[in-house]
Amino acid sequence: MDKIVIASRESKLAMWQAEHIKARLEQLYPQLAVEILGMTTQGDQILDKTLSKIGGKGLFVKELELALQEGRADLAVHSIKDVPMNLPEGFTLAAICEREDPRDAFVSNTYASLSELPDGAVVGTSSLRRESQLRARFPRLVIKPLRGNVQTRLRKLDDGEFDAIILAAAGLKRLELTDRIRCELAPSESLPAVGQGALGIEIRADRADLMQLLAPLDHADTHACVSAERALSRVLGGSCQIPLGGFATLSDDVITLGGFVAHPDGSVMLTASASAPREYADALGRAVAQKLLDAGAAPLIQAVIDEGHGQ
Repeated sequence: MDKIVIASRESKLAMWQAEHIKARLEQLYPQLAVEILGMTTQGDQILDKTLSKIGGKGLFVKELELALQEGRADLAVHSIKDVPMNLPEGFTLAAICEREDPRDAFVSNTYASLSELPDGAVVGTSSLRRESQLRARFPRLVIKPLRGNVQTRLRKLDDGEFDAIILAAAGLKRLELTDRIRCELAPSESLPAVGQGALGIEIRADRADLMQLLAPLDHADTHACVSAERALSRVLGGSCQIPLGGFATLSDDVITLGGFVAHPDGSVMLTASASAPREYADALGRAVAQKLLDAGAAPLIQAVIDEGHGQ
C-alpha cells in the first residue's frame, strides 16, 4: 500500500481531525502518501432544523461511508459521538484514538458560569442531552436550538443571539479556541455524550490490510471506556432523538460507567452507574442500560418519541 485517502467532512474541526490522523499515519509510515477527500454531508447542509428532527447524527456519516463503499476513500475519521451505535453492514471501527477532554464547555462573553446567568438568560445548544440537564438544574433559563459548525455557533453568540452556549470542550481545544471557554462542566453537572472527545476511524470490514495498518492508532484505555458507553447507548436505542448520556472512566483496570436518560424538559431524569473490570466493558454498558430500563427508561423513551421531539 503506497497511498491512503481519508474521507472527512469539510468543517474546520473535521478537517483538523483528518489532518491529525494524516500526520499520525505519515509519522508511522514515512513511505505512505496520505490524502484527504473533503466532503459536505447532509448534516452540514441542513442548519435550520435540530438534528433530532432531520434524522440524527448519522447524517454526518452516510456520505463518507458511501465514499468508502465506492473505493474513493480508504478510511473515514469521525467524532465518535457522531457515529451511530450500529454501523451499517460491511463497515467497522478500526481504531478509537486517545480521548481529548470529554467535558462540555460553558462559553459566554458576559457570564463566568451557568449559575451566574440571570433568570430568562438564553442558552444555545444543539443537543437534547445538554438541554435536558440544563432544564433540570436551571429551569429559569431559556434554552434555544443552536446548529452549525463551531465558528458559526461562536458567531451567533458574539452577535448577541445567546447569553451563553454549551459546546464540547474537545472541539474548542483542537481548534485552539481554549480562550473562549469560561469553564468546563464536570460530568456531575453535564454528563457527556457517548464517545465525546474521542476520534474513531471507520473502514470497510473487508479491509484487513487497513485494520493492521491502523492498529497503532487504537488507544486501549479510550477504546475500553467508549465500548462501555456505546453498549449502554445501543441497548437503549440511543440517538439524538433521546436525551441520553454515558461516560466511563478507567482506574486500575476497572471501568466505572455512569449513564442517564431524561425527558427533554428535565422533568424526569433517570441515572445509573456500575463498575467492572475492563475486559467486561461491553457487558458493563449493557448492565447500566438494564438498570435504567428497570427504573423506567423504556416508557420514558417511548413517551419522548411519541411527543414528537424526534419527529
